Amino acid sequence: MSRLAQTEGLTDIQREILATVRDFVDKEIIPVATELEHRDAYPTQIVEGLKELGVFGLMIPEEYGGLGESLLTYALTVEEIARGWMSVSGIINTHFIVAYMLKQHGTQEQKDHFLPRMAAGEIRGAFSMSEPALGSDVSAISSKGVRDGGDYLLTGQKMWLTNGGSSTLVAVLCRTDEGHPEGTAPHKSMTTFLVEKEAGFGEVRPGLTIPGKIEKMGYKGVDTTELIMDGLRVPADRVLGGETGRGFYHMMDGVEVGRVNVAARGCGVAQRAFELGVDYAQQRHTFGKPIAQHQAIQFKLAEMATKVEAAHAMMVNAARKKDSGQRNDLEAGMAKYLASEYCKEVVEDAFRIHGGYGFSKEYEIERLYREAPMLLIGEGTAEIQKMIIGRRLLEEYRIQG
Repeated sequence: MSRLAQTEGLTDIQREILATVRDFVDKEIIPVATELEHRDAYPTQIVEGLKELGVFGLMIPEEYGGLGESLLTYALTVEEIARGWMSVSGIINTHFIVAYMLKQHGTQEQKDHFLPRMAAGEIRGAFSMSEPALGSDVSAISSKGVRDGGDYLLTGQKMWLTNGGSSTLVAVLCRTDEGHPEGTAPHKSMTTFLVEKEAGFGEVRPGLTIPGKIEKMGYKGVDTTELIMDGLRVPADRVLGGETGRGFYHMMDGVEVGRVNVAARGCGVAQRAFELGVDYAQQRHTFGKPIAQHQAIQFKLAEMATKVEAAHAMMVNAARKKDSGQRNDLEAGMAKYLASEYCKEVVEDAFRIHGGYGFSKEYEIERLYREAPMLLIGEGTAEIQKMIIGRRLLEEYRIQG
């Protein structure tokens, strides 16, 4: 076990869960990740293994068949999985966000209907907020839900759905003007709809189309798609929480825990990059000795390890703050910002340590080099995180009088 990124104060159950996941990652993910990633192949066997371990129900309460664990346990599990292959952690993350939103905001009927099957991995979740033209400006959402008797008709185009094809439940954010007079703030006229669908591509139910996978430079294996709604009919009892106009708050709550997840992914990828770098530095010889004995390489290793340790500590702090019931948008923003930036830097240093071999697809670091950039933009760019951090700091340090 590495001395880096250790977490103090864990229970015996938490340590057992993490040891089991790490063993699974070492045996079932790392040996096949690069080959699957190069083929852009969905990791079906890996996902089935994680279902058997109970990972899909990690934070779902025991009364619904889950393990009822904390955000910290979940984040540390994601860190381990991302160390093996970041795409697998993405498959888990969007499912987790939808389950979390249901647990926190769903009606009792919605919880009873969805959570037991989500805990078993029978229903897989996806999270749909972004659109082609809005980026980080959530207030610019144009997808609409219009009341039609006992249903809503949804129309619009959504973008960047992780699990878009493989999911069977999508939490979709749309604008709903019903009950919200003209001039209402945009964030108060948004609603989250729980859309059930078949897995796959094309027209997956009347009025709902999932085009093929978006081709990406990295983060392969997991399917990233668009979602097109054209008169999609959704029953009113599939409004999350049973009340319109609350969707923005639901989504932001989900994104907040999602940012802890992205920070955990950054920690996991950075740990793997450090492992690859420090191992290669001890095997590669120049000028009659391993390059690890050259001061320039030792400096890189020292910087990399320090960044891994710092990012892990901030991620753990953000998770524990949320678990305590306190507001954690400041800590989550800081953790996501630092972990993603440090991940990019640690991966690049490991890439440099590998020299020309790092540019070869035969070496794992090449895959990590293409994966790390996604963390810079996923769940909000660095600039968005700095806006959140800056505003919260001004709230905390406002001059009195």
